Amino acid sequence: MSHDSIDRPSPWVLRWAALITAGGRVLDVACGHGRHARWFAERGHGVDAVDRDAAAIASLAHTRGVQPLCADIESGRWPYQPQTYAAVIVANYLHRPIFPDLLMALTDGGVLIYETFALGNERYGRPSNPHFLLKPGELLDLVRGQLRVVAYEHIYSDDPKPALLQRICAVKCPP
Repeated sequence: MSHDSIDRPSPWVLRWAALITAGGRVLDVACGHGRHARWFAERGHGVDAVDRDAAAIASLAHTRGVQPLCADIESGRWPYQPQTYAAVIVANYLHRPIFPDLLMALTDGGVLIYETFALGNERYGRPSNPHFLLKPGELLDLVRGQLRVVAYEHIYSDDPKPALLQRICAVKCPP
């Protein structure tokens, strides 16, 4: 697996990025070194990027348009309440207790683009702990009755490495 394949934005995120309001603020959750944060900032979006890895988040310190935050969102208070966003991006990360926070962070018309590993991924490597793998249909259950599903997949992918993935793109419709 090349370094470039890890640093380039997810094709799933890129596929649905056009649904996000031009210039709308984006929240990149568990952003790592900021592949998505950088991509959105380069296209005129203001981005809040959060990760608990201090070294990774520090790499975003001088990125124009990105507001990096080093925070442990698994054990601390959700740092973005009551802010709302035109989009919430989550890739390769799962912490179920923050699901309600992610949905509340979306403004009307806001887009949730989520992609992470699913049960069955253990046969391809990490993560293999079921606690970090989505159950069948779990992302659909997450948004049911709250967001309009634009696209959903539960698939095998070999880009950038073999994995079983679950992906969703959903929009928060006004009440």
